[in-house]
Amino acid sequence: MTADLRWLKALAGPEFRRADTLRDERGDESGKKLERWLRDLPGWLPVRSEPASRIAALNAAIAALPLREASEESLVRQLHDAMAALRADANDDAALARALGAVGEAARRTLGLWPHPVQFAGARILITGRLAEMRTGEGKTLVAALAATVMAASGARVHVVSTNDYLAERDCEEMRPLFEFFGLSGGFVKGGMEPPERRAAYRHAVCYVSGKELVFDYLKDRLAGHGLLPGRVAGLRGFVRGDAPEPLIPALHFAIVDEADSVLIDEARTPMIISQEAEGIHEPALLAWAIAAARALREGEHFALRLASREVELKAGALDACPPLPDGVRPVWRARPWRDQLLRQALTALHFYARDQHYILAPGDKPEEGLKVQIVDESTGRVMADRSWEQGLHQLIEAKEGVKLTAGRDTLARMTFQRFFRRYYLLAGLTGTAAEAARELWATYRLRVRRLPTNKPIARHELAAACFTNASTKWQAVADDAIAAAARGQAVLVGTRSVEASEAAAAALAERGAEVVVLNARQDAEEAAIIGRAGASGRITVATNMAGRGTDIKPDATALAAGGLHVILTEYHESPRVDRQLFGRSGRQGQPGTVRALVAADDPLFKTLPAPLRAALARGQGLALAVRIAQSDAERRAWQMRKQTLRQDRELHRIIGIAGHTT
Repeated sequence: MTADLRWLKALAGPEFRRADTLRDERGDESGKKLERWLRDLPGWLPVRSEPASRIAALNAAIAALPLREASEESLVRQLHDAMAALRADANDDAALARALGAVGEAARRTLGLWPHPVQFAGARILITGRLAEMRTGEGKTLVAALAATVMAASGARVHVVSTNDYLAERDCEEMRPLFEFFGLSGGFVKGGMEPPERRAAYRHAVCYVSGKELVFDYLKDRLAGHGLLPGRVAGLRGFVRGDAPEPLIPALHFAIVDEADSVLIDEARTPMIISQEAEGIHEPALLAWAIAAARALREGEHFALRLASREVELKAGALDACPPLPDGVRPVWRARPWRDQLLRQALTALHFYARDQHYILAPGDKPEEGLKVQIVDESTGRVMADRSWEQGLHQLIEAKEGVKLTAGRDTLARMTFQRFFRRYYLLAGLTGTAAEAARELWATYRLRVRRLPTNKPIARHELAAACFTNASTKWQAVADDAIAAAARGQAVLVGTRSVEASEAAAAALAERGAEVVVLNARQDAEEAAIIGRAGASGRITVATNMAGRGTDIKPDATALAAGGLHVILTEYHESPRVDRQLFGRSGRQGQPGTVRALVAADDPLFKTLPAPLRAALARGQGLALAVRIAQSDAERRAWQMRKQTLRQDRELHRIIGIAGHTT
């Protein structure tokens, strides 16, 4: 397929500017502060829903096409002719309908799936560079494949970005016959692949890849010098030296981000970092001293915890209350500011990072390694096995847990999702929950959110929420509710925010003699299979947060007759998006279902609320108001943290000096 990018560039808008590098990607947004502020203004507009009339018009235009009797060759020709028309006029709705119709008919013949009207409308939203908010169970995998096929037919390289390797491989294998119908190829990238395999995968017309793998490969390219020099200079250097650049990722043309709120918002807090082992300045004896000293300090007298911002404030005299430094540490630690910073980090490790919530202890790759600290993603409940905290925090947590200390690391390259995804010519996304983050998505990524209706009316019922005095009482109520729903024949999903909470829920159920399946960071590798079986009648599944997201829970016939999937939310998340995602797993495609929130007044989300409101909660009053206030405050802080992360990323990118490797 010829790489004629006229249509793609037209869709990217009049402000599009290509980066001056050999890799094909978008340049940085130009303009002064006032111009950027003016461009941010549309983010304040309310999220619009796709009009039913517009959905019906597109579906009618497709239905009028003679597709069923068309030969394979004529469908391929129809797509090519439609693409030629779109290159001439990017706003030719009739041509886009012909393109989508041809791809839809190919999906029916190769996959046995004929897209319903909302799926066609979702594909159109993606193709025009927007984020489609589609409810759980509406068939987003097919929607992404429809849009990917149309865009790849124009010659653009398409990346479909998943939340993990399993989904990238699964979706690619399922949708590959559709791509091949039109002579297009599909590939995937996953952890463990060698550079030649990765390079080949990215050269397919459509490549499925997790966001983490994609950004790390981009950083590897930059470390190798790709994308750092002006295009003509890099090309001349390759010609003179005979080493023409062969980056892993040849172009950033069009990306469809699945579960976009998880990738673009929740995971944006954590930058992707390539580092190497270094001696570091935190000796083991120093780390042990810091943890022991922090444990001996008393809150209120020596330090104060700012729960809202997760910061530690040292009081006067805190350092003087610490024991002497151990012998043999570097002289730099004799300076009070350095010890002050280390002590704050140690207190942070003790009071803000909890085992089985923020991390787990897992066996090392080799028996002699013993247990090691592995970070748990708070927004997904998944283990991030290859990540570590910076500035000595990871080693302090290891010292706190008494496990073998890992080596310090020097940062070689660093990038956030926020800075990376702005490099695409055109960015699109899919998720069930995006409206709450619409302003941030526009300000950060220039992504407009468009809400789509469900294909069938929602039959899910939300039962009355309840707030209990403490966690112990809550878990008993959760067990009662889950067992009652299972006894009725419903399938039950109990959602928790941490590994610790999932095990507490499972213990309460086990005490009643109920059989329960637990899915948390300890069973991460099995999550798709566990979620796939969670729809059985009478089955109770306890899952951390959104573990298994991307895999549908399909209640069996008995469970549907009894009321479908019953979802219990046991703790409100800092973002209402995650709560909606959990509830959205029930009642998909017009099926029956029930959802209920059973929470406790001492849940972490409520700890930052004013005392009178917390007291009312303990009496079972004011739950809706408390949730609204707590989540609004938490989301505001989280956005400020993400903006700060982006500012730091830009500055550290400049300081690290990964640009300028010209040897």
